[in-house]
Amino acid sequence: MINSNYEANGVAAPHLNGNPSRYAEASTDELGDQHIATSYETPLRPDAFEMPDEEKMVKIEKHFREIMDILGLDLRDDSLQGTPKRVAKMFVREAFSGLNPLNKPSISLFENKFQYRQMLVEKNIQVQSFCEHHFLPIQGHAHIAYIANGKVIGLSKLNRIVEYYARRPQVQERLTVQIAKELRKVLGTEDVAVYIDARHMCVEMRGVQHPNCSTVTTEYSGKFLNENTRAEFLQAIR
Repeated sequence: MINSNYEANGVAAPHLNGNPSRYAEASTDELGDQHIATSYETPLRPDAFEMPDEEKMVKIEKHFREIMDILGLDLRDDSLQGTPKRVAKMFVREAFSGLNPLNKPSISLFENKFQYRQMLVEKNIQVQSFCEHHFLPIQGHAHIAYIANGKVIGLSKLNRIVEYYARRPQVQERLTVQIAKELRKVLGTEDVAVYIDARHMCVEMRGVQHPNCSTVTTEYSGKFLNENTRAEFLQAIR
C-alpha cells in the first residue's frame, strides 16, 4: 500500500496550502467517498470486548444524547426522550452484533447421505449492514452456492453466516470475501460462490445522491472458477 504522504513514484506529495493535517484530512475523506476497504479483517482494537455490553450501551446513550443536543433537538420531547437509549441498544444488540465473536453462529455439518454432487444454491438471503465510512445502511441480497465435499450444512446456517458478517460496520467487498472465506472453512471445500447485490444509502442519501443504483460484488473459488460452472450459478440466481 502506498503511504498517503507519498505519490506512487516515491516523491513526497504536496500538502494543501503547506498544511500536512489538511492533506491527511482530504485523503481520509477521499477514502470514505470511494468506499475503499483497507483490510480483509474488520478493524477492531485488541480490547474491543473487554467492556461489557451493558456498559457500552450506557456510554453510547450518553454520547448520542450529546449529539442530539448539539444538533438542537429538544430531548424533553416525548418522541425524543428515549431515542438515545434506543439507538444504543440497536447499535450493540442488533445493528453491530456481528462485531462480537460470541455471536458467531454455531455450525453443524451432516453427512451427504444422498450423495448429492451438484451445486447447492441459497438465493435472496437478506443483507442488512452499515457502511463503515458514513454509518448509513447497506441493504440488499446475497446469493450463495457450494458443491459438497462429503458434508452438507443446514440451509439456515448459510443465512446466519451472512447475517453475522453483515451485522457490523462494513465495506461490501470485504463482506463478500469474509462470507466466502468462512464458507470454505466450515464446509471444507474450495467450491464456493458468493454474489451480493446491495444498495448503499451513503450513495443515495449523501454525496452524489443517486437513488436506485446498486453495487454487485462476487467471490468465486474452486470449481466456480470454471466458466460453465459459474454460468450455471449465475443462471440459477436470476
